[in-house]
Amino acid sequence: MKVVAFNGSPRENGNTYEAIKAVAKELEKENIEVEIVHVGNKVIRGCLACGGCARNMNEKCVVQNDQVNEWIQKMKEADGIIIGSPTHYSAIAGTMKSFLDRAFYVTSVNNGMLRHKVGASVVAVRRSGGVPVFNQLNNYLNYSEMLMPSSNYWNVVHGTAPGEATQDEEGMQIMRVLGKNMAMLLKLSKAGKDTLEKSERENKVFTNFIR
Repeated sequence: MKVVAFNGSPRENGNTYEAIKAVAKELEKENIEVEIVHVGNKVIRGCLACGGCARNMNEKCVVQNDQVNEWIQKMKEADGIIIGSPTHYSAIAGTMKSFLDRAFYVTSVNNGMLRHKVGASVVAVRRSGGVPVFNQLNNYLNYSEMLMPSSNYWNVVHGTAPGEATQDEEGMQIMRVLGKNMAMLLKLSKAGKDTLEKSERENKVFTNFIR
């Protein structure tokens, strides 16, 4: 099994990375491969709201001058996905949000590509505002009908300078527990595919409240 993790921090080895690595370490103990993709230092423009991905149905965003389509295929091939972000004004870092908006919309309108995959969110924060970011990240996983493991608290670590998150003992425990629970859910999901019939996917109903 394989998990792909997306690091939304501008800092490649900052505290978001430390959170992801703590989860990854537990997954790797269970022989689950983890690939970390650094998104936060790239130039990623936001969604154009053009609807091209829904019309073309080719599993691609129409914007071709960045790595988003490559990363979408990594998501498709993985059994599990981790999305991590630092906290910028109690919100997802801008580059990461641009990636998430485009990637998760493409995967959603192209037959629910992430449906029933295992997904988890992690957040790094200096002091406060981390829980709103955690909730925002979870919106992408929930909308995609993904299976979400829990931990023993919200998936947030504290630290300012790169590496300080490792001194957050409770935060590191949260990530370890998340990793263990994610590994268990991945194994349960894999076992279930051999014995359970997959539920039928319903086409999305869109309701416009303006008449």
